[in-house]
Amino acid sequence: MSRTLEQQLEDILRASPSMMTVMTLARDLALPDWLIVSGAVYQRVWNHLTGREPDYGVRDYDLVYFDPDTSWDAEDVFIRRAAALFPPPLDALVEVRNQARVHLWFEDHFGEPYEPLSCSTEALGRFVAPAFGVGVRLEADDSLTIAAPFGLEDVFAMRLRPNPDRPLARGWEKTTTSARTRWPEVQIVEA
Repeated sequence: MSRTLEQQLEDILRASPSMMTVMTLARDLALPDWLIVSGAVYQRVWNHLTGREPDYGVRDYDLVYFDPDTSWDAEDVFIRRAAALFPPPLDALVEVRNQARVHLWFEDHFGEPYEPLSCSTEALGRFVAPAFGVGVRLEADDSLTIAAPFGLEDVFAMRLRPNPDRPLARGWEKTTTSARTRWPEVQIVEA
């Protein structure tokens, strides 16, 4: 019997000591509606598929959460709590961001409008590529919740294609070049 892509992803993530440490400590923070998203997840799959070490190319851990309080002060409280909890070098690698605030700064930073979100999972559907739109959460009972609005096929196919639900990201070429530099095996599908 073949294992589903979700089961394979879970096996890959559970085999990564650093990822499990991050997820366990993130769970201890008890952030509302939290997920570890994007590179920390899909890059481990790519490393597994290409025989690389689990942490190869992983530059950070995007720890997102959703809190309706969109004040900077409220987000800063969670950022400081995380910085105090994560040991070095993870303290410098874990980036905590409230998804309820993204619409406040996204256009200034990336040059395109961004409608407010209603939850963390909704953000995954707006990532520049379906392969990037994946998040995971370690639950209190040690089960793993996987959020992947586009599915996991692109992740396991090592395929980067533009998100079909949004305009092509301004940094698309830079993004794909960066990925291909670290993983030459990546298939780039142009818009």
